[in-house]
Amino acid sequence: MNKTFHVLLADDDADDRFFFEKVVEKSPIPARLTTVEDGAALMVYLSDNVGHLPDLLFLDLNMPKKNGRECLQEIKQNEKLKHLPVIIYSTSMDMHVADFLYHKGAHYYVGKTDFAELRKMLQYVLTLLGESDFAKPPREKFVLSQFEYVPLIKR
Repeated sequence: MNKTFHVLLADDDADDRFFFEKVVEKSPIPARLTTVEDGAALMVYLSDNVGHLPDLLFLDLNMPKKNGRECLQEIKQNEKLKHLPVIIYSTSMDMHVADFLYHKGAHYYVGKTDFAELRKMLQYVLTLLGESDFAKPPREKFVLSQFEYVPLIKR
């Protein structure tokens, strides 16, 4: 893959943003990261950059000012934003919430985890993004867990 992917992370936790930044830096797939601290800042960022949207958004569910559910709904209802792939990235892993998020248009639901697992997940997702149009999976493949990451990159 020759492309450098632009990844946007919306997360209110400074430690989680730092941790995610380190994972992106160590990624074997070229990527650059932009971060925002809350849902309101996310929506301003997307509005200001509608002509140059990121390739992928990782969205925390529990944020101040505007939570991830509200942001997801607003993104998917906006003609200029609705094609942006959104991955929910949260400490909360509830199947009822997963059903809601899936039906509202999120592409995947991923739990916050350790460095090694986050690195595998990011590599998996970026590989999928580079190999296809990143279509939304069937519901049974919506929640990604550590057992589902398959190394897709050929070395």
